[in-house]
Amino acid sequence: MDMAELERIAQRGLGGEFKLNEPMRSHTSWRTGGFADRAYFPRDLEDFVRFVRTIPADEPVHVIGLGSNLLVRDGGLRGTVVFLHGGLNQVHVEILPSGERLVYAQAGVASPKVARFAATHGLIGAEFLAGIPGTVGGALAMNAGCYGSETWDITEAVLSLRRDGTLVRRTPADFEIGYRHVVLRNGNGKQDPGAIDGGSTPSASRLAPHANEWFAAAWFRLSPGDGGASRQKIKELLQRRIATQPLDQPNAGSVFRNPPGDYAARLIEACELKGFAIGGAMVSPKHSNFIINTGAAKAAEIEALIATVQQRVWDKFNVMLEREVRIIGERA
Repeated sequence: MDMAELERIAQRGLGGEFKLNEPMRSHTSWRTGGFADRAYFPRDLEDFVRFVRTIPADEPVHVIGLGSNLLVRDGGLRGTVVFLHGGLNQVHVEILPSGERLVYAQAGVASPKVARFAATHGLIGAEFLAGIPGTVGGALAMNAGCYGSETWDITEAVLSLRRDGTLVRRTPADFEIGYRHVVLRNGNGKQDPGAIDGGSTPSASRLAPHANEWFAAAWFRLSPGDGGASRQKIKELLQRRIATQPLDQPNAGSVFRNPPGDYAARLIEACELKGFAIGGAMVSPKHSNFIINTGAAKAAEIEALIATVQQRVWDKFNVMLEREVRIIGERA
């Protein structure tokens, strides 16, 4: 898609914003990475749908939320990046005929906002989302979780956008769901290898190069309860995050999944890797499953540090740590 094509698309009544050579370091929590060829910021869900319908079938498309679990390589991204945060930001309560209330949240809504919104409306069970720094779309795609709860535990249904520009409502039965793992089943109940992508998520790295669907929204089933107690729980969870995680430095959250019956942080620390650095990338001295950008880290340095940690843990414990973070783009 060249500049002339972009101009033609812009004249078709789309309400979002186009940009060329967009610096991905401005859109990822690691604050590093190259440039995206093209970027689109949809105005709302309807605009997102219209834009997807204009994209040629062979155009690479990356859908990004807050970039909180994403490393973009220094050579940048070919194709078009769609940024959902800021446009797909609706959240409200929907009342069913039975009187039960669901929380509807679009994919670009920050997960902590959903937790606070639910508590404000006297609904409990979403407090853990306050500890997830990404968006609803990303949380759905990786079944994000913390403090004993996971996103799909409370998900009643989702709205996804197909590559052909059609919206479809799906239920959890349509997916294979596990620990940091969500894959859309095909009509035979088997995995569809190129199925769905929620944005900047590690689960997307297990899919085909260009996903056929993206999460657009979700309905969360929560229980009525004490909103004040819920807000207090959220406050306590946030205080726990501040005390245990390096939130004052650029990072992408937990880098590795916990292996069965163990913790990635314990294994990394046992390898004496806390504080170990490659260039501007460092294993956090505060939490060993976090890699921080100490100021001017290149994406290549972070990626090299990830590989080094994996190798050291493998050499010592014969355990291969699996990444939670997604790595995309071209090497410089």
